[in-house]
Amino acid sequence: MALHARDFFIEHLKLPFAEAAVVGNTYYATPTPGGLLRLRIDFARTIRAHEYDGLRLATIHQDRGELDTVTLRFEDHKTFDHRDASQGRGPTHSGYATFREFRDRPDWVPWKGAHTHGLRAAIERYASVWFPSIQQTPTPSRPPGLTAHRATAPPTTRSAIRSR
Repeated sequence: MALHARDFFIEHLKLPFAEAAVVGNTYYATPTPGGLLRLRIDFARTIRAHEYDGLRLATIHQDRGELDTVTLRFEDHKTFDHRDASQGRGPTHSGYATFREFRDRPDWVPWKGAHTHGLRAAIERYASVWFPSIQQTPTPSRPPGLTAHRATAPPTTRSAIRSR
């Protein structure tokens, strides 16, 4: 596999779904164990052969088929901003926020240098809509080490003007 899809989905993107597998260039997951819905993620093709500009997510019902699809573009999630900036490539240049697959170079990793934090967050948000029962790692509301202290309430005073 010239795309190294298994490495991308399992080791680099590190999706949080326990029941998951990569088949070919496609990631399949069952976010809710024993549920009827599945999550499928594959690379979104451009109009050029072997060029990809994002990930295509689909929610699939095991009996009814595909229920929903969405494409997460690399450009929208700043996946290749660093790579493109270091190469002087902007939005009007060919290859901006995309990667190409070269089948004759199996050792080359096309998505090398991708920053996947934005993509992962978007995938988790999408999954939380279709699979609301999945356990997400809660984001701490405050930095660790800070503690809340109970404050005493100030004494209540009655107004001297009016009393019942």
